[in-house]
Amino acid sequence: MTLDKRRLVGAASLLTALAVVAVAVGLFRGDFTKTVPVTVLSQRAGLVMNPDAKVKLHGAHVGSVKSIESLPDGRAALHLAMDPAYMDIIPANVTVDIASTTVFGSKFVDLVPPADPVAEPLRAGQVLGAEHVSVEINTVFEQLSSVLNKIEPTKLNETLGALATATDGHGEQIGQMLTDFDEFLDKIDPSLPAMEHEIAVAPQVFSAYADAAPDLVTTVAASTRMSQLLVDEQQHLDALLISVIGLADTGSDVVGTNRAAITDLMRLLVPTTDLTNQYHPALTCGIGGAVELAKAPGTPMPGGVLLQTVVLGQERYRYPQNLPKVAATGGPQCTDLPKVPFQKRPPFVITDVNANPAQYGNDGILLNSDALKQALYGPIDGPPRNTAQTGHPG
Repeated sequence: MTLDKRRLVGAASLLTALAVVAVAVGLFRGDFTKTVPVTVLSQRAGLVMNPDAKVKLHGAHVGSVKSIESLPDGRAALHLAMDPAYMDIIPANVTVDIASTTVFGSKFVDLVPPADPVAEPLRAGQVLGAEHVSVEINTVFEQLSSVLNKIEPTKLNETLGALATATDGHGEQIGQMLTDFDEFLDKIDPSLPAMEHEIAVAPQVFSAYADAAPDLVTTVAASTRMSQLLVDEQQHLDALLISVIGLADTGSDVVGTNRAAITDLMRLLVPTTDLTNQYHPALTCGIGGAVELAKAPGTPMPGGVLLQTVVLGQERYRYPQNLPKVAATGGPQCTDLPKVPFQKRPPFVITDVNANPAQYGNDGILLNSDALKQALYGPIDGPPRNTAQTGHPG
């Protein structure tokens, strides 16, 4: 084999080895795997959040962090590369926590399904919000260092010495205090939701009190004046109370002496009040009609107005069928009162309270010939002769 062929074979072998390494690295990084982009917005990404960090669902690896972007408002945008095979089982309303396995461990994105997941799955390009980012020990140390830098060692030593002196020999009491405090927290734990609600609505309550503060101050001032008035008029108030006591004693004597009579009176009034209660609609509309009549225009001259007319004669009184009786039924009737419409004739109510004026069919003028004869000729012997009085037997 010549030297040129050996060089070509060596170069080809080197290129093949580099290609194998590149393909292995790409396979390891997932460059050749199809992914679905999803973005997570968080207040911060965490000190140990790096690209290629895992995305987990119930502990299973469902994607990775492709890149981390710092936004102008201080937040962090985590661009995720999700495995498309798991997209259908992740609900669209999934929540995101940035957690870590240990205090010093690296971060990962934890997808937490909600209690009531929606039917729609997670889609490509969807933006999720991170609800919780675990605190790293690095952050705690950094904040502790900033606090210690502002504290003078001498004063800190004096404070710690004073605390040590104060707690020396009181370990049992401190332990009992912690135990009591733990029991206290157990008792108030069920009330925390109500307390949280009260704290949430407290600003509205305080605003309402602030709006009503002038009226409250005015009320307090008026109460002060009333109290002073009662103090100034206490003699008259005592006299009033004594008079009220005497009046109460007198009333007690009157009622006690006449309680039997008052009881009988109340019992006798029951039928009347029941009847009044039954006919109160008719009484109400009757009084309403009288009010309308009272509001009508007055007469052109002082005095009363009397309307007279001539009506057809009626049958003469007969005993005993014409005796008055109380047999009307039907209950209370208003007959269009209290306001009768214009040109409206109220209905004629027929009740069983007297004789029927049309029982003989005499609708015209009746001529009492017997009375006329007696007026002309005096008394006539024998039965009355009513030949011209048709339908009116003697």
